Order: sequence, then structure tokens, then C-alpha cells
Amino acid sequence: MLSAEAAAPLRVGDVVEVACTDLIAKTGQAVGRADGMVVYVFGPVPGERARVRVEAVKAKYAVAELVELLDRSPDRVEPFCPVFGACGGCQVQHLAYAAQLAWKRSLIENALRRIGGIDAPNVSQAIGMDQPRAYRNKMALVVERENERPGFGFYAARTHDVVPIAGCPIVTPQLDRTIAALWSAAASPDTARVFEGARHVIARAGQASGESVVSVTTERASPALARRGAALAAALPGVVGLENSFEPPSENAVMGRRHATVFGRAEMEEEIAGIRFRVSPASFFQVNGEMVGKIFAFMESHVGHVERIVDLYCGAGTFALYFASRGARVVGIEENPSAVREARANAALNGVDDRTTFLAGRVEMVLRGEHGAGALAAAEAVFLDPPRKGSDPPTLDALLRSRVPYIWYLSCNPATLARDLAHLLAGGYKLGLVQPFDMFPQTGHIEALVALHRADLPARGSALPEKTDG
Repeated sequence: MLSAEAAAPLRVGDVVEVACTDLIAKTGQAVGRADGMVVYVFGPVPGERARVRVEAVKAKYAVAELVELLDRSPDRVEPFCPVFGACGGCQVQHLAYAAQLAWKRSLIENALRRIGGIDAPNVSQAIGMDQPRAYRNKMALVVERENERPGFGFYAARTHDVVPIAGCPIVTPQLDRTIAALWSAAASPDTARVFEGARHVIARAGQASGESVVSVTTERASPALARRGAALAAALPGVVGLENSFEPPSENAVMGRRHATVFGRAEMEEEIAGIRFRVSPASFFQVNGEMVGKIFAFMESHVGHVERIVDLYCGAGTFALYFASRGARVVGIEENPSAVREARANAALNGVDDRTTFLAGRVEMVLRGEHGAGALAAAEAVFLDPPRKGSDPPTLDALLRSRVPYIWYLSCNPATLARDLAHLLAGGYKLGLVQPFDMFPQTGHIEALVALHRADLPARGSALPEKTDG
């Protein structure tokens, strides 16, 4: 049997010209063709021709490296990060921001057509950031030990090699300063030993409060971190809490199964649209506060008089608290017990604990129980914000059986969103608006808020009934 390379028209080492037509969201590689074969190459943007050298040949595609740009697109910009292309954190800094938004809209539209079977999805123009940098309120640094002193960085694109970084223009200014402070702490006799055995450093900062919390992940509980935690916290900007995360469930896990607070408190505080949140490094909380505020503002006219909402995959209560602050009674369901504890505490912090109930457990299991099924039966609307893998058939079937009038689905993965929408549409729901939000500028990721309504209800273009003056 011939190998993939022997059977293909291209061979390793060939230098060919490609016309690039698209980008791969996960990697930022441009997509082109040469000799009838698909070629992936990092560097060009859509609309550019390039000369490339073939590095690998697979059965259906080849991977190449850029040799020379032959045509430059007007959408090309100079990347602003010195490690762009090496670090795997951003994929599309070389694409102008307006072009990023248009491309991301097309990602959603194509997924809804190809995977969801939706012929003409009405996908709105993406809502982006005013300044699409310095937005990320959480970072997970890898601790590397190849040199005498520990260093800090992010994983390289498509590998687990570590790219050392001195700063990051995507994280908030406070977290950017934290990176420099960590390098100094690793070089200081007072704090160097706290990084012995460290795998990752996770930091989360509140832009409104200026507070941050830091977690250091080790294989086992770290005596050095317990002894010198206060000294490390003093060396890092705005730190109100430091924890040791240990016993990671796998070799590549960023956080451990167990957590011990070694200094201060476990949560930092953030405020968005007048709602206060206290969250820990481990809890799910959106990384872009500005875009969360824009989603809140977008939904404002639709939620003001809805009395009962179920919030699935609610995390630390971000959207549940927003709905409750606008007068709704909300039942939130979340698998992570620490996030549920934070959601309850945050409800009390905002004075809406009398209008919120949080249930801990896997969503599909809770919906089978008395409390979850009862909440779903009484709901006027369901909001769900699942992880990248999307929801699951038992949860979607529970929504179909409940015949809840309106559904808001917030997704960070167009492919799993399209898959789940196909399930709901086949079960009797109709598609309303599809609104992209650029939660992750400079990357290939995009958030989308999708509205559905039960087929026997009048279509309003949104998933919740509009506010009326009466």
C-alpha cells in the first residue's frame, strides 16, 4: 500500500504557490490549494497568495511553512505581540479587527448550515470590543524548569513546548504586571522556593476592584508555599488571596482536585453592570468583562418582566444574578460544587438570594430529579451556557419535553452549537436571532447568543417576549 505522501501530488520539500481563501479557527493556519490538494500554512490571511514549502503530507491535506508572501491583503496588520506565531494563545493578530469580526460571523453561519442543516441562518454582525486588547481577566501560566531558575510562559502552538514570556498584551494590565512580578519572585531568595514542584500559576483579576487571586498548582501540597505564601502575595500586584492547588487529575491538568488557601481569601471581586461577583481561580467565570456587559445590555429589553428562568451550566452565577437583578426568579444548575457555593454567596452579596436557587450536580441528572424537573416545568425561559463540548441529548430532550416557551443558548463553539440547535429545531423549536459576541479578540474563538421559541408561539426575532409599557 502506498503511503499518503507517495500517493499525493505533493511531496515533502516541494515549494509551491497557494491562494489562501480561509483560516482554521483552532490554529489560525490559512487554507489554500496546490495541485488539487488542500494546503494549511500559518502566516497568510485570506486573499493572499504565498510561496510555501511542504513540511508534511497527509491523506487529504498537506502542511507547509511560509516562504514568501506574493500578494498582501488590505486586511493584513502587523501583530502587536513579540511571540505571535510561537505562542499558541492567539491565532489571528495578523488579521485586522474588522476582518476578524466578519470572519468569525462566517464561522457561525457556516457551522449552522453545514452541521445544523439550517438553510439560511440569520446571523447578525458580530459585536466586538472598543479596544480589542488587554481584556483577558484570567491567565494560566506554565512553569518551565529547563534553566536554573523557574520561568513562566504559555504553550507553543499545537505543542506542549513552553514559550517563555515577559508580558502579554491580551491579559489585563494588572495581570501583565503580575507576569513580570513572578519572574522577579522566582529570582528572589525570599520567594524562589515557593515554585519548587510548581506546574502552573493561575491568576484572575478584577478590573473594577483591582483585586487579584493567584493559585499555584503542584503535584502534592507544597510546604514551601504554605510557609512563604504571604511573601509571594506581597510581591504580586493587587493580590488578596493565594492558594495551592494540588493533586491534578492528569499530567496536563492546569488545576488540582484539592485547594488550600495559604494567604488571604480565595476570591477576588469584580463588578459588571452594577452586579458584584466574587470568584476564585478555579471557578468558571467569563474572561472578558466588557463583553459580558455588552451581552447584558443586549438582553436588557427582553428580560425585564420574565418571572421564571432556569440557568443551566450557571457557573458562579454570572447570568443568574443578572436575571435576578432584573426581577426574575432564577434556578441555576451547575456541576462544580465550589462554583455553586460562590453563586449562592454572590446572590447574597447582591441582595437577590430570595430570588435565586442554585442546585449542584450534573445538569442532565438534576433535570431528572424533583427540583430540577419542577423548575423546568415552571420556567418561562431557559438560558444555557455549556462548555465547549456543548450540551447533551438528555438535557436537550428534557427541554423538549418541558416545552419551555423560550430558550437562550450562549455558546463558545459554533460546531457543538449547530449540533445542539439541530436537535432542538427537530423537536419543535424555531430559530430567532443569532448574535455573535467577540469574547476572545485576536483568537479563533467566538461566542454566539442564539434565541429559540416554541413553534406554536409567535416569532418575535428574539427568544424572550419583548418588554411592553403595559
